Order: sequence, then structure tokens, then C-alpha cells
Amino acid sequence: MNIFISGSLAYDRIMDFPGKFSDYILPDKIHMLNVCFTVNSMVEKFGGTAGNVAYSLALLNENPVVLASIGKDYDRYFDWFKEHRISFEHIQIVKEEFTAGAYITTDKSDNQITGFNPGAMKIPTDYGFDGCTVHETMVLIAPGNLQDMIGYAAKSRRKNMRFICDPGQSLTQWTPEDLREWIRGSYILISNDYELEMISKITGLQKKELSAMTGYLITTLGENGSLISSSEGDFAVSVAKPLEVIDPTGAGDAYRAGLIKGLSGGRDMVTAAKMGAVAAAYAIEHYGTQEHRFSEEEFMSRYRENFGEIG
Repeated sequence: MNIFISGSLAYDRIMDFPGKFSDYILPDKIHMLNVCFTVNSMVEKFGGTAGNVAYSLALLNENPVVLASIGKDYDRYFDWFKEHRISFEHIQIVKEEFTAGAYITTDKSDNQITGFNPGAMKIPTDYGFDGCTVHETMVLIAPGNLQDMIGYAAKSRRKNMRFICDPGQSLTQWTPEDLREWIRGSYILISNDYELEMISKITGLQKKELSAMTGYLITTLGENGSLISSSEGDFAVSVAKPLEVIDPTGAGDAYRAGLIKGLSGGRDMVTAAKMGAVAAAYAIEHYGTQEHRFSEEEFMSRYRENFGEIG
């Protein structure tokens, strides 16, 4: 199975502020805000939707093709990919820009202030899918360059390839017409419950109408698992129990990797979603989106512990 992951590559710079933002933001002066927060530390993590999904797929012994742009500071990310046997052959290097970066400052009440620089993500990749066969190709279109998101759905639709629409953080950029067209004919539309409400609001379509535009509508529900909706009805999938909850960030991308692994191996949608739940559990147990580790044998053992023998 040829698995293509379109999305973003980013460096996440996470900073820890020892106080509370609210102690330094004066409500009656909000119109002329000018504050500086001195942080205790900063850690840099590898991130971005494409990078996160590709990382978990590599743990599952898949070799996805990453379709994304990266900046002139690409060397650390490429070294990381090389260490984990992830191809960067089709990643576009933009030498005039830095790699997309999220600058996240968290206070002791877990409030966050984030600055995001799209950097190289502003440049589309425009891959052609030459030679890809219909039944042996799956494309995940995750949040990234909007032109790529629109273009890859259109190309997949023309070639009758299965594509998964994962709008996520990109939703504020869409027009109603473009979002409806993007979803049309997709294999799966996946989002969390809040994003589904946003999709409905932007498109003007209710859940039943959205379901009619896609093969499967998958809604992730955090600690309540996920819901698969299709013409066959609704199927609830519970979470896989994590050993401990450290950081839920990145769980959604890990879920997508497990889901795709299952589908690429010919599993039914419910089984694939359970595999997604197991991958998400591993991600939750670590701080950062590409910090978890497992072998395929460990993964399947965790699956059996939570869901029984795989179907």
C-alpha cells in the first residue's frame, strides 16, 4: 500500500513560565497590552501533522511518503527521520524560509500563549501521484498548506484514489464552498467533536448531510473514544487505556496513524479505529508528539489487552 501523508512539519518550542499570566495582564489595560514573560526553560520537539503521523506509522513498520515543505533549518528534522527510517525524499526544502515553528508558553495553571510562524509551510509541494494505482494508494490530507490540501483532494478524486480529509487547525482558513468541495467524495472525514461543529457551521451542513458526502465520518471524543458514522449506522469505539496520562497533545495524530495502518492491512473500519485508539494511548503516555516508542509486537499485545483478538 502506498501511503501519502500531506501536512506540516514543524519545530515545537515549549517554554515554561513559573507564574500565572493573569497576574500580569491588567483587564483595564488590555487595549494597550505590553508584557514580557521570562521563562524557566525551553525544549524543542519535532512536530507538525505530517511528521507526527509518519513517525507513528514508521513504528508500525510502514513507509509513508511525506508531502510537506521544510525550511533551511531542515537538518535536525532529516536526521531524526533518518534515525527512524522515514523517507524525506519528497519533502520540499525552502531555503528562503525557516521551518514552521510553534512557540508555546505555558503558565503554572496550564494556560497557554502560542505564536506560530508558518515559514516554509507557506510554499505548496504539488506532488503529482504519477504511477499510483487506485486500490494501492491512500492519501491523508492533514492540516498544512491550504493550496496542497485543496489540490491533493482534487487529484485523488480525479484518480479515484482513497483520500482522508482531516481539516483540524486549518478550519479558520476555509470558505464554505471550498470546504464542501474538499470533503465531497472523500473516503473518510475525521475530526474531533469541536471541529465537527465548526465544519457544520462553516459548510451549513448537518452531520447527516456531511455523512452523505463521505464514506465514513469519524469523530474523536477524547477520553470517550471515537464514533464511526456511515450508511451502515454508528459504531462507538472505546479508548485504549494508557498506563498514565502525561500529555494528550499528539494523540489525534497517533490515532490517525493506527487507523491508516489498520486500513492499509485490509482491516475493517472498526478494527482500524481500535488500532488508532491503541496508538493514541502510547502518545498520551509521553510529553511531546514524537516521543513514544513501541514495537509492532508490543502494539498488538496492547491491542489484545484492550480489545481482544484482532478481527
